[in-house]
Amino acid sequence: METKNIMIVGVGGQGSLLASKLLGRLFLDRGYDVKVSEVHGMSQRGGSVVTYVRYGDRVASPIIDRGQADFIVSFELLEAARWLPFLKPGGVVVTNTQRIDPMPVIIGAAEYPEGLTDKLRSSGARVDAMDCLAIAERAGSSKAVNIVLLGRLSHYFDFDEADWMSALEAVVPPKFLEMNKKAFALGKEAGNN
Repeated sequence: METKNIMIVGVGGQGSLLASKLLGRLFLDRGYDVKVSEVHGMSQRGGSVVTYVRYGDRVASPIIDRGQADFIVSFELLEAARWLPFLKPGGVVVTNTQRIDPMPVIIGAAEYPEGLTDKLRSSGARVDAMDCLAIAERAGSSKAVNIVLLGRLSHYFDFDEADWMSALEAVVPPKFLEMNKKAFALGKEAGNN
């Protein structure tokens, strides 16, 4: 199969590394060649971060160029907009609608753009947007936004639920497993906004 590309974008500390590990494990267990990039950005300071996950029969590089991403999984709307040029025509943006103000907005040097979900859709992108924070809190932890997003992303793959659960069990510490399984299920069940 041709190589498929997933970009995970967000703000440092939101769990993008765990999300990329889970996807990497899922694809490896399904027999694909997988490349997962390092996290790029100021992940410990609340800055923009991006992780690349590529899988297929043979993957030569972990890097995704502009216009190559099949999916952008975004933890925050402004990050979805920032990385939109990397989405290929017909690609899907799975995004949390949560707003996290970047430093220029916090210090008053800029304003957070309004209507980002509509702007993403008007670009021609297929956008699957939902309030992942509220869903994660229903599952038991605001820190489960990453797993809610992956639950929603799973809607676009023809993999068995057991494959996703096996990957989840491999990367999530046992004491958080049941809560994360609930977050995944709630994310998968959530509809388009």
